[in-house]
Amino acid sequence: MNTVNNTEPRIEAIKITEELIIADLVDGRTISVPLVWSWRLADATPAQCENYEFIGDGQGVHWPDIDEDISAEGMLMGVPARPAKQRV
Repeated sequence: MNTVNNTEPRIEAIKITEELIIADLVDGRTISVPLVWSWRLADATPAQCENYEFIGDGQGVHWPDIDEDISAEGMLMGVPARPAKQRV
């Protein structure tokens, strides 16, 4: 019998507040990062923030209205989104 242990962090719930991106992980942990780490989410409307889908088995979250992806691993490692390039 083969048993596969998935040790990757996986998100089971996500919440966006005025200051934080909060993720509940399937292992019981809750992690958060500052909302400003995602300039797209920081500039999004509440409706856009509520329209999301999980990537894979919860490895990340995708917001189709604003084309933003955040991974559980990125949140845990402290990797903010890169700012948009300014057009000259």
